[in-house]
Amino acid sequence: MTHAAQAGKLSNKTDWHGLLLVYFFFWYFSGVHHLLLQVIDAISFASFRLATVASTLWLIPVLLAPKYTRQIAALIGIVLWVFSLVSLGYFFIYQNEFSQSVLFIIFESNPAEASEYVAQYFVWWMIPAFVIYSLAAWLIWRKLRPVAISPKRAWFVIAIVVTTLFAYPQFKNLRGGVISSAVAADAIIKRIEPAVPWQILVGYSEYRQQLAAVEELVAKNHEIPPLKNLIDRNGSTPTTLVLVIGESTNRQHMSLYGYHRQTTPRLDALSKELTVFDNVVASRPYTIETLQQALTFADQENPDLYLSTPSLMNIMKQAGYRTYWITNQQTMTQRNTMLTNFSKQTDEQVYLNNTRVQNSRAYDGAVLDPFGKILADGVEKRFIIVHLLGTHMRYEFRYPPEDEYFKGRDGLPEWADEEQTQFINEYDNAVRYNDFVVGSLIEQLRSAQLKSLLLYFADHGEDVYDTPPHKFIGRDEAKPTPAMYTVPFVLWQSESWRTAHPRQFAGITRRPYQTSHLIHTWAELVGLSFDGLDPTKSVISTKFRERPLLVGDPSAPKGLIDLRPMLKPSEKPVK
Repeated sequence: MTHAAQAGKLSNKTDWHGLLLVYFFFWYFSGVHHLLLQVIDAISFASFRLATVASTLWLIPVLLAPKYTRQIAALIGIVLWVFSLVSLGYFFIYQNEFSQSVLFIIFESNPAEASEYVAQYFVWWMIPAFVIYSLAAWLIWRKLRPVAISPKRAWFVIAIVVTTLFAYPQFKNLRGGVISSAVAADAIIKRIEPAVPWQILVGYSEYRQQLAAVEELVAKNHEIPPLKNLIDRNGSTPTTLVLVIGESTNRQHMSLYGYHRQTTPRLDALSKELTVFDNVVASRPYTIETLQQALTFADQENPDLYLSTPSLMNIMKQAGYRTYWITNQQTMTQRNTMLTNFSKQTDEQVYLNNTRVQNSRAYDGAVLDPFGKILADGVEKRFIIVHLLGTHMRYEFRYPPEDEYFKGRDGLPEWADEEQTQFINEYDNAVRYNDFVVGSLIEQLRSAQLKSLLLYFADHGEDVYDTPPHKFIGRDEAKPTPAMYTVPFVLWQSESWRTAHPRQFAGITRRPYQTSHLIHTWAELVGLSFDGLDPTKSVISTKFRERPLLVGDPSAPKGLIDLRPMLKPSEKPVK
């Protein structure tokens, strides 16, 4: 074989090892962060998988100009390195994934708060960790070499990358008959967002979009006129009122409500101090839609009133209370724009959950410290909303591993297979941890020895194989089951409150009631009166009138269902 023939044969060989090394270099800047998240089990595997796939994007410029592999990798690598330091630093502090919610917190903080934040969380080992991380990236880059690959094979690899990143995400939309540029772009963004630099660039873009939406809602709320003839019977007396909003908690899984597993030991121990309403349901199986009604005058028959009437937060401010919102829900996401709008209607906000996706570890115990600080701030009239992440799926991320209490099949029915047993145990563990948080809030409030009360309810329930034939888990408004709507509704009152506001609850705790009328019950409970208050919608009123418990989408009124007939055979826990 001639020298020319040998050279031609060599030129047709592809340096797959060299190409794989280039990919590993690009992957490193997203992969290390996500590997650490997987090691501590902080987030679902999906983000790691998407970041791994998204890192193939940077192979395209290398494949277009393989002779300049090292130079192209250096330029792209510097950009990825800078952005990855931000994500890695956030992981060091929060052990979670960077998100647009982080940007919201950053821009909401003043310079003094930012400096306090840095001083509080910075530790010496972060500097050598950043140095080692950066040195490893440089050593990988040094091993890179120009990739030998034929143009035909280079274009073949590029076609695979483009198909995987840009074409494949559209298949689901096409199958569903959804074809639009906005939907197509959103599918691609979701696929690449876990990787750097998109984690921050997309996060900033979404932050700006959601912030604009929140600001528009807040501005509209400011235009709503106040209630007429509002009177607070507490006057200027020091008063602390607390509303705790749970999440995805089906009372059928609470021992406080008769569940055969001990999932609520703290509330059980406090039961003599509690008034437990055991026939309350949510109107919708979704957080935003439920709270648009529970926190305003809207209901299933008048769903749009939340846009034109004062919210509960507005009312309490008008009554002279300093208002607070403590939340462990995600802050700045498309679904949570309305929640952020509600929070902004209070005087002070504490945002604790900055995760990018819901399937991340975020424990509600985080609310206890800011709650205690507010109780000690010296304000005489307070209204505090505490919004929990509760028992939202994934259930195993709602409680610390050391709080895993239910592990085996004890107390579970024979029909539960291995997978169902795992989910039920995880849900019951989440309910038990939720009990710790709610019970601790009550104990903190009791220890403060204030004239106070606390009302706890969940936004909606969750069906965890509770309904025969025991095959469904989650929520589906199109196929309602009682478990999706049956929620806890629990009242605690301090001794001084009971003395100032004596009230008998005997005979009323079984009344069929819906959280969409919460604002009327709350007003009567705390001593407020105003034009528009309807005592027939207050579960504690002598004028209470039983109504259909309507569930379903109120935009289709004919499809609304009265849940009452469904509750009778199904309200007891499945054993």
